Amino acid sequence: MPSNTPKESGRPFSTIGLIGRLGSDKVVDSLQRLVNYLVEHRYRVLVEDRTATVVPHHGQPEASRRALGEMCDLVIVVGGDGSLLGAARTLCHSGTLILGVNRGRLGFLTDISPDELESRVSEVLAGEFEREERFLLDMALYRNGVMVGSGEALNEIVVHPGKAVRMIEFELFIDGQFVYSQRSDGLIIATPTGSTAYALSGGGPIMHPKLDVVTLVPMFPHTLSSRPIVIDAASEIRLHIGETNLSYPHVSCDGQTRSVAKPDDVVVITRKPERVQLVHPIGHNFYEVLRSKLGWSNRLGD
Repeated sequence: MPSNTPKESGRPFSTIGLIGRLGSDKVVDSLQRLVNYLVEHRYRVLVEDRTATVVPHHGQPEASRRALGEMCDLVIVVGGDGSLLGAARTLCHSGTLILGVNRGRLGFLTDISPDELESRVSEVLAGEFEREERFLLDMALYRNGVMVGSGEALNEIVVHPGKAVRMIEFELFIDGQFVYSQRSDGLIIATPTGSTAYALSGGGPIMHPKLDVVTLVPMFPHTLSSRPIVIDAASEIRLHIGETNLSYPHVSCDGQTRSVAKPDDVVVITRKPERVQLVHPIGHNFYEVLRSKLGWSNRLGD
């Protein structure tokens, strides 16, 4: 539902944070346009300190990503979905609203195009937006009962062989119940947000973002009858790494952070209590995004 919560100034937002993907001239151009627009319309602007290194002479205060979450009403992320994933994992702790501007490839999460930057941002700043919550996953890696690694993911957690090209063996338990023992290239544990990412290429189902479920997608399983399983997101997922593995499997979170497991380690995955707060312009349509990004509306001869 659109949010119409007024501030004292009569506007939904007063302090806007900016985060951008590094190493892209196009991102810098969009960030500079945003700074100019927001300053012109008398918003307080904070630029993430790492982002500030690529935006020369922006003239605005700088702050860490975590500080942006504590000080801003809205954070605008300029880049691809990977940029928004990184910001979301930090900003979920403060519940800060996040708006994405697409300067990446597909852009399932960053849904404002550069061509309509000022017009669509102005609509959101005027209170014309839809708010959406997405849940994340927590991962903990245990060795002899002691936690030796952890991570969080908005898209997916993946157990995989790492650099070695060989199968790994593990046992899967859901809420303490044994599911199967599997030899495969690994397992993708994906949220609905991640169902259009790595899990999709692995043969997993597309899940609507409103669903409170997790999908488990085997990666090239040795048993051909192994298929994706969709379970309640409140479930505890436990993977026991087989003692006979010759390699040390890696556990990756959103492809950006990882831990290295040893044989007999245990990976525990649960739903994170905090949720990401996304903002979309009015009229955001999940099915329209799928048609556009996946080419469903294309026909021969078009």
